[in-house]
Amino acid sequence: MCSTEECSHGLKNCIYVFALVGHLSMHRHKQRAGKEGQVLHRSKRGWVWNQFFVIEEYTGPDPVLVGRLHSDVDSGDGNIKYILSGEGAGTIFVIDDKTGNIHATKTLDREEQAQYTLTAQAVARDTNKPLEPPSEFIVKVQDINDNPPEFLHGPYYARVPEMSNVGTSVMQVTATDADDPTYGNSARLVYSILQGQPYFSVEPQTGIIRTALPNMDREARQEYDVVIQAKDMGGHMGGLSGTTEVKITLTDVNDNPPKFPQSVYPMSVSEDKVPGEEVGRLKAKDPDLGDNGLVNYRLIDGDGMSMFELTTDSETREAVIKLKKPVDFETKRSYTLKVEGSNPHVDPQFLAWGPYKDEATIKISVEDADEPPVFVAPSYTFEVEENAPEGTLVGRVHAKDTDVANNPVRYMIPRYTDVEQFFSINSEDGMITTTRPLDRETQAWHNISVSATEIGGHHQDTKVRVNIKVKDVNDNPPEFATNNEVLMCETVAPGKVIETVSAVDKDEMAHRQHFTFSLAPEVAHNHNFSLKDNRAQPVFMCSVKDSVRLTQDVYYLPIEINDNGFPAMSSTNTLTIRVCSCDSKDTILSCNVEPYVLPAGLSTGALIAILACIVILLAIVVLFVALRRQKKEPLIVFEEEDIRENIITYDDEGGGEEDTEAFDIATLQNPDGANGFLPRKDIKPELQYPIRPGIGRPAANSVDVDDFIKTRIAEADSDPTAPPYDSIQIYGYEGRGSLAGSLSSLESVTTESDLDYDYLQSWGPRFKKLADLYGTKDCSRDFIPLTGS
Repeated sequence: MCSTEECSHGLKNCIYVFALVGHLSMHRHKQRAGKEGQVLHRSKRGWVWNQFFVIEEYTGPDPVLVGRLHSDVDSGDGNIKYILSGEGAGTIFVIDDKTGNIHATKTLDREEQAQYTLTAQAVARDTNKPLEPPSEFIVKVQDINDNPPEFLHGPYYARVPEMSNVGTSVMQVTATDADDPTYGNSARLVYSILQGQPYFSVEPQTGIIRTALPNMDREARQEYDVVIQAKDMGGHMGGLSGTTEVKITLTDVNDNPPKFPQSVYPMSVSEDKVPGEEVGRLKAKDPDLGDNGLVNYRLIDGDGMSMFELTTDSETREAVIKLKKPVDFETKRSYTLKVEGSNPHVDPQFLAWGPYKDEATIKISVEDADEPPVFVAPSYTFEVEENAPEGTLVGRVHAKDTDVANNPVRYMIPRYTDVEQFFSINSEDGMITTTRPLDRETQAWHNISVSATEIGGHHQDTKVRVNIKVKDVNDNPPEFATNNEVLMCETVAPGKVIETVSAVDKDEMAHRQHFTFSLAPEVAHNHNFSLKDNRAQPVFMCSVKDSVRLTQDVYYLPIEINDNGFPAMSSTNTLTIRVCSCDSKDTILSCNVEPYVLPAGLSTGALIAILACIVILLAIVVLFVALRRQKKEPLIVFEEEDIRENIITYDDEGGGEEDTEAFDIATLQNPDGANGFLPRKDIKPELQYPIRPGIGRPAANSVDVDDFIKTRIAEADSDPTAPPYDSIQIYGYEGRGSLAGSLSSLESVTTESDLDYDYLQSWGPRFKKLADLYGTKDCSRDFIPLTGS
């Protein structure tokens, strides 16, 4: 069913179409009647169409009649056929080819397609020839309210400063409606707020959300959930609606001053704390955020402003109280500070809500601590004379316990400050005394430390510096500044100053103190040199007398120097004067090194040194002679070795030098020296065995070895005491010029020899067996060793 307005509109369109079609038919009929008798020609028929309308979302049982097409050439006999083409023809829209009625077979949705363009034509049914030219017409889908409003960008998020005035714009929301905004009220929207009152409101036509309450405080509530509705049909009953959520957050402004939770903050600090240590913390609360909640702190008053300082922790934003100077429980036991906390960033809009600062009082109590003793002076300086006896008082140090208990103090000198232990201290009263005499010339200042420890406390100690000056005493005689020789020409003019000599003293020179120079008494009346003391300066001048007669090359002039101190100290120093040869211009050419001593002579020490050297030299000579006399002649007599009597024998034919043995034939010449036995000159033999008559001892260098061997055998046979007593002596001497060359039988044992050994018969009875063995082929093979017994 359509509304009255919609149906009326469709009916007017239908009447208009059909009326237009009838008017065209009557006009053409008059033309035909006025022209009878003439040859008629059919002209092209013109179609006039208006829009057709179809209501969307129609869900009835029968197809919806869209409209009807009719041509004046249609006589109703069925020879005309209507054809429909275009968008949706045949599927959505169908036409009755006889009547020209057009129906919609499907439900249409304007939001999918608002109109369709179709083409209608009338043709002959039997030939399909067009009877009318084709013509287009439009079928519009008529809108109904079938789409609710939608918020395409929801949910929404908005921010508005707290404490904003009423009506402050927050944001604008917009809904869309898919229905036709040009037809009816289907797309006319109205906005309203469903949730979020009474804090916010929305304009019905624009959708702008505004604040509705004054002084909304972020610290009380920060977020709000607002629901906005959009309704079509102008908000009337029966319209469709849609909703969206808007989350509104209140942003912070500096509308709250800082506030200390307490008006008084108690703190404490121990007196043993060092400057820079933390005493305590406090913080002012500010509910604002970010820079609006920043708080700056400063000390504005109090008797502890010089003893304490304030800083701000960058992370926790707390005020930190720190110790600036050491506190003393015994001096002052409490301090008061006043702290101010203020906002550095103030919003001018809320100045009237101020002041944006707050104050608090800090009470700091000082706690007692067991402190080490304190010396009454930061350092001590004392004086003591050198050479003062052991136990001399140097000075006194004093320390006291600053605690309430006021315990006694014990003193000591750390050994590392007085390694040689020159000083000692009384542990009870701090009296420092010497332990031995001091020498200013060795060490003029002694810098030591004294430690004070509280008895009965925590054994904490305090050290103080003690500087001890050793006062000078005149205990060192003066002496020459230099010990250089004085060179003087032998032709020096009488009375001429030859040297100006100064003196030095290890002791300190007192005011108006000077040195006095004089010749030693033993040379005071010498005839060569004189001395003049210059009192203006610590020097003297030595000159030659008018009647000088220089006969020596070197003079030693003893001079006494007195320092005129208290007590006075003096010493005798020797000035060496060497006489040299000079030219006419007094240029020194050469000097003699021979010394000459003035009548004063050598000192006792020099004489003792010379005598000691002489005694040492004599002792060395005597010792050398004694060692020489202890040497004795050797007791064993060795005969002279004859280098011609060395024989080297080889036991085999292989092995080379490793298989050789050297024998000294001199052993055969001296049987008494065999086996290490040598006659001694200082001992006579008990028994002597005479050599048998007829056997003469050959010369040592005899070339007749055969006689030599016989002689030795005879001596061995006749001397039963000669060692070894039971040894066998084998003599393998081949003799000079032997035809055999060698007695080896390596080849003759198994093979016949071509050599002639008959010459062995002439060797005597000792070699008879050997001659029989090798000389004839029938000789016996028995071997008889040669012996000397």
